[in-house]
Amino acid sequence: MNRFRNTLFALLLLLLPATLLAQYQPSASGEVIKHIYYSFSYIEDHEQPEWVYYKLTPSLVNGSQSRTDNFRPDPNVSTGSATLADYKSSGYDRGHLCPAGDMKIDKSAMSETFYMSNMSPQEPSFNRGIWKKLEATVRQWAIDEGTIHVATAGVLSTSSDHIGTNNVTIPKYYYKVVYAPDSEKMIAFVLPNKKSSSTLQSFVVSVDKVEQLTGVDFYPQLDDALENKLEANSNATQWSFKQYNSLSIKHTATTESTSSATQCKGIAKSTGNRCKNKTTNANGYCYAHQSQAPGYVKPKSSNYSDRCCATTKAGARCKRNASNGTRYCWQHQK
Repeated sequence: MNRFRNTLFALLLLLLPATLLAQYQPSASGEVIKHIYYSFSYIEDHEQPEWVYYKLTPSLVNGSQSRTDNFRPDPNVSTGSATLADYKSSGYDRGHLCPAGDMKIDKSAMSETFYMSNMSPQEPSFNRGIWKKLEATVRQWAIDEGTIHVATAGVLSTSSDHIGTNNVTIPKYYYKVVYAPDSEKMIAFVLPNKKSSSTLQSFVVSVDKVEQLTGVDFYPQLDDALENKLEANSNATQWSFKQYNSLSIKHTATTESTSSATQCKGIAKSTGNRCKNKTTNANGYCYAHQSQAPGYVKPKSSNYSDRCCATTKAGARCKRNASNGTRYCWQHQK
């Protein structure tokens, strides 16, 4: 009997996140797919979602799970999702909609953020700049508020440009809508898909504005009077714009880069002089000169499916998984 109860309890725990996902799910004009920690409405004509929705909590943000980088098509999309080939050599990043950094609670949560259905073509300077700052700010809001609800995607009607054989639309703008139920406040952003040095506050708009741009009805489950009041508001002063920073991850990185670091024994090919990099590698060679280390054996690329063979600038081996058919992750491809 106890075994039955334990099994039933475990099944309920598995079902609980998916149930919570529907709490404030936006209206949909595409195929609605529900993963464990986020859901989305997939628009086949654009090969990406019109929205990705998820509930963000401190436990999701403060987890210790590292990135998996296992980009792959989403088998749950009935018409087939975009593929890695669509983005290859396109000049655009595979921009996360539900960020990997929001799903650090466990390997399953992290892994499902790397479905290609959760990607959208983003200018590298945008994805790694202002968009990254916004994602970090939203994470901090989850810490401050306890629980927030997030909806985000590209504004699909703003572009006719595409990449890949599947014609993945390149949005000119991206939006993010955030609702904090405990403090009864909302905020929304619309950002151009390009490099920006402007403040995040300068991109704040009302939720009503995002609904006009996208045709999506956000938070229709709310009482109409409350919904109308919150969605008309565009007051950025109600929110702190401090960016989330995991102290534990920062501490680990600092330790790796400074603990027992010595000058690399390698010889720079360009000058013929000893490398000036510092490294904590036991063999005494930095990330750039591992091939010069005594006894080094170059791994075979074929059928290689293991940890990335590159060494980080801190002198430690990369923790990401290698991409299929190579010895390196996406960042260290050679």
